[in-house]
Amino acid sequence: MTKDVAILGIGNLLMGDEGFGVHVIRHLEETYTFPDNVQLHDAGTAGIYLGPLLEDSDWVMVVDVIKSDNPPGTLEYLDDNDISGTNIQTSMSPHQLGILEIIAICKLRGNEPETVDCLCAVPENIALGLELTDTLQQRVAEIGVEIVGRLGRAGYMIDHA
Repeated sequence: MTKDVAILGIGNLLMGDEGFGVHVIRHLEETYTFPDNVQLHDAGTAGIYLGPLLEDSDWVMVVDVIKSDNPPGTLEYLDDNDISGTNIQTSMSPHQLGILEIIAICKLRGNEPETVDCLCAVPENIALGLELTDTLQQRVAEIGVEIVGRLGRAGYMIDHA
């Protein structure tokens, strides 16, 4: 495939399950080898600095936590049609722009990605702490398999590291 893919792990590693997206990126880096046009990014809490990355990508997969009435550990997959109507945590603080706002800015500039998918988990605990809860730790590899599967179905060759 020739389309550029960016896989963004979003979250704050200092707040337990809030760091889920970053933990998934680390898992992917350790477990798989991706082609040059598939880039993994520990996006952390980068906010507006993600704009150029989004504008340079054809397909963006965002891995994050999501507010939901579903039980902790539930995985929720959202595509372009779902994203605008969800309650995705859009920023870490009132001073930071979140991913949905950044996508909106890219659209205003006429440089948005063709496809944006969000692969999210419902957190159990977002208190201060460096570790994921067991509930979300069990979901890291599962979401990794989902990402690799999506890429494989689109024709990208992914190998185990």
